[in-house]
Amino acid sequence: MTAPRLSLPEVEKLARAAHAGQTDKAGRPYAEHLAAVADGVRARGGDDDQIAAAWLHDSVEDDALTERWLAAAPLSDRTKAVVLALTKRPGEPPESYAGRILGTPGALLVKEADLAHNADPGRLAVLDEATRKRLTGKYARMRALLGLPA
Repeated sequence: MTAPRLSLPEVEKLARAAHAGQTDKAGRPYAEHLAAVADGVRARGGDDDQIAAAWLHDSVEDDALTERWLAAAPLSDRTKAVVLALTKRPGEPPESYAGRILGTPGALLVKEADLAHNADPGRLAVLDEATRKRLTGKYARMRALLGLPA
């Protein structure tokens, strides 16, 4: 018998609580980004494992949740693998990060939704020019490494 897993509403609630008080580079509540990525995964035909991973995709990287918590969490192994694939390590070269995403089933779709929201012109427009240029270049490079259209 399979142990019960968190439902998508439970994952959303958990992610929102874990990132409570955090803001993005534009000063917006971080949960708005998580919701946009989850919606982007859903719109791209992602399944429940990928949508759950979208809600949690930055949780370990941002120290909102720990890898230990993730390992023990009532989530599918696939969701856990996608979250870990999307967790950038300090000092990790972009090529290594992209390779891990490409090597993890289901991770590319979540990263594509993440990049789409991060690179949204309306979102970037509120940033200072230097930050906007830096991030635009960073996102374009990652899209290229992942083989995604510009």
